[in-house]
Amino acid sequence: MTPREDDSPTTLVWAVRLLYAQAVALVVLSAYLLVLDFTAEAGSIAVAASLTAFTVLGAIAVVFVARALARRSAHARGPAIVVQLFVIASGGFLLQTGTAWVGALLMVFGVGVGLLCVVPPTTRALGLD
Repeated sequence: MTPREDDSPTTLVWAVRLLYAQAVALVVLSAYLLVLDFTAEAGSIAVAASLTAFTVLGAIAVVFVARALARRSAHARGPAIVVQLFVIASGGFLLQTGTAWVGALLMVFGVGVGLLCVVPPTTRALGLD
């Protein structure tokens, strides 16, 4: 559910779309982690299952934030920005651990979506201006 494009600024529409894209990416990551859970060693099953559960919960939370932002809830902007801070932090971790190009993409993506959430047209559409 994206905001109606006829009365929503493009920045808000794209912020919502990209939040949904992040939720889809988390669902894909959850599926991958679930496959890894079934092939994990017996000693690490609890940790693997916990990580998978947190990833699923993260995907659900991002969907709720995207829906609230699509409905122009002013209270959704803060959580949307927090999600982007987590994306930027994850990208920074990946920069340090070897997959630098993925980390750089995540950081640019997080900064871009964060900026879309705070630019003046989005701020006005959410009634915060």
